Amino acid sequence: DIKYGNNKFINNLKYSDKPPIPRLVLVLLLIGFSGFELLIWYFINQCLEKEKSVPKTLRYIVAFVEISVPTLAILTISQVLSIHALYLPPVFMYFIIIALSALSLNFWVCIFTGSIGALEYILIAWYIINSREADENLNNFTPIGMFVLHIVKGSMILTTGIITGIITNKLKNGFLKSFQSISEKNHIMSMFGQHVSPAVMEKLLLQKNSTEGEVQHVCVMFLDIRNFTAFSESRTPQEVVAYLNSLFNFMIDIVNRNEGIINKFLGDGFMAAFGAPFSDGFDSRNAVNASKEILQKLKEEIEAGNILPTRIGIGLHTGEAVTGNIGSSQRKEYTIIGDVVNLASRIESLNKQFNSQFLISDTVKEALGDAGIETVSLGKVSVKGRAEPVEIFKLA
Repeated sequence: DIKYGNNKFINNLKYSDKPPIPRLVLVLLLIGFSGFELLIWYFINQCLEKEKSVPKTLRYIVAFVEISVPTLAILTISQVLSIHALYLPPVFMYFIIIALSALSLNFWVCIFTGSIGALEYILIAWYIINSREADENLNNFTPIGMFVLHIVKGSMILTTGIITGIITNKLKNGFLKSFQSISEKNHIMSMFGQHVSPAVMEKLLLQKNSTEGEVQHVCVMFLDIRNFTAFSESRTPQEVVAYLNSLFNFMIDIVNRNEGIINKFLGDGFMAAFGAPFSDGFDSRNAVNASKEILQKLKEEIEAGNILPTRIGIGLHTGEAVTGNIGSSQRKEYTIIGDVVNLASRIESLNKQFNSQFLISDTVKEALGDAGIETVSLGKVSVKGRAEPVEIFKLA
């Protein structure tokens, strides 16, 4: 019977008295569908250019039109080949269009596409099977039996839509998580990038273990604005903030460019670190270069009238410190702890005693080596909190 049915199908294709498949109708159908897609593409582009959201109903309209194309093609072909039209390639277009509906990233659009495709196929199958031309092509099947087979195929179309919707939903959630992660990373980069150089920021974001507490060799800078308390007493809070921003803007930029990070703001100054979380091997030299550049830039800004006459003090010391995140599970701060921090702060305060602006410890001097940086020894100085005096060098 199967062989007989196949031969009869071939004979129908070759020797049917009916006119050939109306190719013109199929061509017009494809042209109309292509025109519709171009129109939708243009409309969506216009919405994007005007920063308007695409109407949700448009997705369903597009899905309905697209899934109806194979239905119209089958209906057209059935006018010549009767029930055999249900076995030709246009049937497979249902599955292709349902798969493409995943591009909408909408679960319900996929379900809608699969449902409409299944409903249209079952209806067109019922129409073709009950036509007069179909009677002679049913072989040993009854119309009901044949229709049941096509209901199964329609169910497969619907199942494809459901599966596509589930996969699409998972993909959408994955994309949303990725976008959220990127958004959070951009926010971190925006906030954190105001305090560290871009290179250091990227390394911190890429290395998961960079926030673990570890011992590192660092050079610590303390910078203090002189007579800030007296300045603040005669100014409004807005004026004080504007004044600090005018100073910190170029100071932070200079620290970043010299591979340092601003670790803490201290109201009238800040603490910076060179060599943490990462070192290029020239931490002390970078810190000295940044300090000298800050002093030079400050002088230029004052002479240009951009900043009120200001005097600052800078102190540097190098040594080992523990670096990492400290705090609770809700709030952590990347910080640097150790004697090197305390001594750097003490050295900065010695600027008042020596009427200087830039002092370094003997360990920083040793780390500079033959860098060609001129220094003046102030001898060994007793530092508060330390039993042994420390040799201090003046650079400005």
